[in-house]
Amino acid sequence: MGLLPWRQLRDESLAKLRAAGVEDPEGELRWIVERASGRTPAEQVAALDEPATVREVTFVDQMVERRAGGEPLQYVLGRWAFRTLELMVDRRVLIPRPETEVVAGLTLDALAAWDRRHAEAGAGARPVPIAVDLGTGSGAIALSLAAERWPHVEVWATDASPDALAVARANLAGLGRRAGVVRLVEGDWFAALPEDLAGRIDVVVSNPPYVAEADALPPEVADWEPSSALLAGPDGLDDVRRIVADAPAWLAPDGVLVVEIGETQGDAALALAEAAGFEQATIEPDLAGRPRALVAHRRAGAA
Repeated sequence: MGLLPWRQLRDESLAKLRAAGVEDPEGELRWIVERASGRTPAEQVAALDEPATVREVTFVDQMVERRAGGEPLQYVLGRWAFRTLELMVDRRVLIPRPETEVVAGLTLDALAAWDRRHAEAGAGARPVPIAVDLGTGSGAIALSLAAERWPHVEVWATDASPDALAVARANLAGLGRRAGVVRLVEGDWFAALPEDLAGRIDVVVSNPPYVAEADALPPEVADWEPSSALLAGPDGLDDVRRIVADAPAWLAPDGVLVVEIGETQGDAALALAEAAGFEQATIEPDLAGRPRALVAHRRAGAA
């Protein structure tokens, strides 16, 4: 029996994905074949009449079966792009999303503003800014800060889940020497950090759980992604409340807090920032124009 041609393998795989109700079977199959064979979409078209190896057929079949069974494509592939990085992802962590890329970008903006303030102050040799990513999950935000600002940043990344930290640690290894500016620590929000960081952190960022317990989630999310990283009490704000209330004690003067929120939580988040004593707070949109992040500034002279 000869090897299966890619054209036949593609047609059979597409039929399985369509039968399972996958929304974009052609697009997802291109991702799967690229993962299995290393071929780009253009190379896949050119190779349609070539035989697939036994390993490639097995790999494609396994991934198609998993996707047809409802597992998210990102977990099936075992990796996903986030800004400049390609991250390992599995069921231990949330899937990195474009909304969180915006949050990472806002954090980088805050660090750039720190640079400008120090340059205007005429400081010579100066320390690098300290950034903390609370609830790092796969490490997406923390590692993006390290990758895009190396070596001019010190990054701390926390998570209460040892499983999530194992994923973040694997992704950190992929940064090479840039990994040297990142420290991973296990614990609950700020409690994970050493006490001597209190009052010294320049930027705190977090993508905490912010889904209300009664909210309906798509099956791909509810059945596969870790609920501990999604659900946060009756109104979805349990963790946001804790982070916003505790942040001023950890932030340096002029420090900035960036927190991802749900699109209906903007007014509540602003009220929390005001109650915590932040001098200025805004709600920033994601790429679709939906309210997505609280950005709050600590008073320069705050004790």
